[in-house]
Amino acid sequence: MTLSIETEALRLDYGSTKALDGLTFSLGGGKIYGLLGRNGSGKTSLLTILAAFRKATAGRALVGGRPVWENAPVTSQVCLIREAGEAAGVGTADDAFYFAEALRPNWDGEYAARLLDRFEVPRGKNVEQLSLGKRSALGVTLGLASRAPVTMFDESYLGMDAPSRYAFYEELLADFMANPRTVIMSTHLIEEVNALFEEVLIIDRGRLVLQEDTDTLRSRGVSVTGPEEVVDRFVAGLTVLGDKRLGRTRSAMVYGEMGETERRKAVEAGLELGPVALQDLFVHLTAKTEEAE
Repeated sequence: MTLSIETEALRLDYGSTKALDGLTFSLGGGKIYGLLGRNGSGKTSLLTILAAFRKATAGRALVGGRPVWENAPVTSQVCLIREAGEAAGVGTADDAFYFAEALRPNWDGEYAARLLDRFEVPRGKNVEQLSLGKRSALGVTLGLASRAPVTMFDESYLGMDAPSRYAFYEELLADFMANPRTVIMSTHLIEEVNALFEEVLIIDRGRLVLQEDTDTLRSRGVSVTGPEEVVDRFVAGLTVLGDKRLGRTRSAMVYGEMGETERRKAVEAGLELGPVALQDLFVHLTAKTEEAE
């Protein structure tokens, strides 16, 4: 079961501060979405509204075409795992499983137990006594095993070490293929996890900067590598995100779609073209909003 997500003119105020400012977008069901933004951009505020943890100041948030706020049949289908963890203060991992089974209609206890074994999380130890990494592993276990039609991870895996994070990514992709759902991942580890994303949303200062499928977004950036003077002439007048130099060789990262004619000219000039990292495109796009402000 997969559910769509829609927001319309969504606003959230903290006093005089607008955490979300007229945010409107639509997500079809059954994809893994990347939610990107700088610190304070509104990512967590958005996710907490979609999970009905917080009421919007204005606008609408719909899951499966229905409002989420004070709508238990809808919120039971939405699972948000936050960086702080979802099990602190409930006792042991077994206690967390007990509550998850009661609250999550699609809960898979056997899968949860297998995940804890893989992440080496002790089931009988009080959650508050676990290390940050083990608490994070318990959190992502609760998210994956919830099998909620809408599952959201808000930086919830940052406390895990690199091998554990990669194990989480493997489990997420495998379980998504076996049990399709709508997944949103908010992250700063863009290069580490972007291969999972089918579509990316970038928000900044509570506003939507961009929503695009990942391949299309990547096509907006091209690296141009070759002799320094040839690269200089080719990129003149283009938007250059940054460059690297080694001796007389220059590699420039260019933003903007490059047509077949331009690509042919680059090859004829002896230049090599390649992809630009999604992280670099993200930095450029969010910097543009700051310049506009």
